[in-house]
Amino acid sequence: MLILASASPRRLELLNRIGIAPDLVVPADIDESEKPQESPRNYALRVALEKAAIIAKNYPNDFVLSADTVVSVGLRILPKAETEAQALYCLKLLSGRNHIVTTAIALAHKGKIAKRAVATKLAFKKLSPHEIDAYIQSQEWQGKAGGYGIQGLAGAFVMHLIGSWESVMGLPLYETKCLLDGAGFSK
Repeated sequence: MLILASASPRRLELLNRIGIAPDLVVPADIDESEKPQESPRNYALRVALEKAAIIAKNYPNDFVLSADTVVSVGLRILPKAETEAQALYCLKLLSGRNHIVTTAIALAHKGKIAKRAVATKLAFKKLSPHEIDAYIQSQEWQGKAGGYGIQGLAGAFVMHLIGSWESVMGLPLYETKCLLDGAGFSK
């Protein structure tokens, strides 16, 4: 049995794109606070591992897949925007700059946990005040790492991307499939 330890509808959609449908979706409720001096990559890996581990306690013989996505500028981790002020902060910071989106995935099965982190480099165009305001009004930023979702209106802000588009959306498909295959999962 495959359990997706995430409430993200995007992750479920991405898994479905490669023909994988989890048997259960059980979001992990953990403290996602950053630790002092934690790099964005290490933060994403730690959170993904903790999510998988906590759900695997109840499903030790099943496959538990979790992920965490982090948007960063340098070593600064941007928040998952919950307020307009947070979204505005993120968009102004990302405007005209390069940033990194790191998605870490973890797969727990029979007491073992495998993990991967995928970093994708993006460049946003310089955003006009009108573009920022229109995006804020769209509400697409809600709950999104870095205050944007590449699969929506913000896709027009991306001048170039080096890495995995699906990882920016929340789940790197190649690496996810490799982890599942390596652990012996078949559907």
